Amino acid sequence: MIYSPREQGQGLVEYALILVLVAVVVIVILALLGPAIGNMFSNLVRAI
Repeated sequence: MIYSPREQGQGLVEYALILVLVAVVVIVILALLGPAIGNMFSNLVRAI
């Protein structure tokens, strides 16, 4: 199938938007769970 440059550009923009959305979700999850994960590692280090 042959795509025009406009269609290829649109596809790239869609992939970029998906990547940005995934990155934002990951950043939010890490921001929310970061302190809990840090505490878990601190407790683990103290136990050793």
